Amino acid sequence: MKFVTAPGRYVLFLAKSIFIPWDIRRTWPRLVEQLYIHGVSAFPVILLASVFVGLTTAVQTSYQLMGIVPKYFVGMGVSRMVLIELAPVFTAFLVAGRSASSMSAELGAMRVSEQIDALTVMGVNPYRYLCLPRIAALTLSVPLLVVVMEVCAIAVALLISTLALEVSAYTFLYGVTHFFVPKDFFGGLAKAVLFGLFIGTNGCYFGFGAEGGAKQVGRATTQAVVASAGMILGANFLMALIFFRS
Repeated sequence: MKFVTAPGRYVLFLAKSIFIPWDIRRTWPRLVEQLYIHGVSAFPVILLASVFVGLTTAVQTSYQLMGIVPKYFVGMGVSRMVLIELAPVFTAFLVAGRSASSMSAELGAMRVSEQIDALTVMGVNPYRYLCLPRIAALTLSVPLLVVVMEVCAIAVALLISTLALEVSAYTFLYGVTHFFVPKDFFGGLAKAVLFGLFIGTNGCYFGFGAEGGAKQVGRATTQAVVASAGMILGANFLMALIFFRS
């Protein structure tokens, strides 16, 4: 029965967290704090991942295309794969594993220790105080992290192509710029916004729903990450149909 009603409860939770009167004076400081925790602090892992995304994409694209098409198609293939698919999805999975889990664990601990109930008794809306800043922070920070990964991955791909794959910088950049389509970039950003919304909402939703003790908090943390991954994959397919269907 819970499985059947889960989508409705999820949508209701999202509505309670977002479609409420905003108090900017009280929400803004907590939003900045969450942007730092889930956005700025995620930069190192995103930069590290972008290096390997760029290296692997360049090598595999060169392997697939070299000797079949002109060398500038390496730049085209790398840039379009990174902008459309790799950067949004890789970033979302990394942030989901990092942020959805920590948010769910934190809020779950607050739930089982009755801190959320105490906020309600004090007249504080827990959805506005706890959930809104986190969901907004993830929705804003994931697109920015995606842009960071795109820039770094393409730069690393350019470097490895020049040094090891016998593709000059001019040839690589010609492929990137000549075949650039704004829809690729903005479609990837649209994906990132939706992914960030899902990650933030899942982290809060499963944390709020934790019951019992430490075991249930751990289960809620796992559920938050798994649900985020599933929704990212499903939304990625639907967004591909919307933006990139031929």
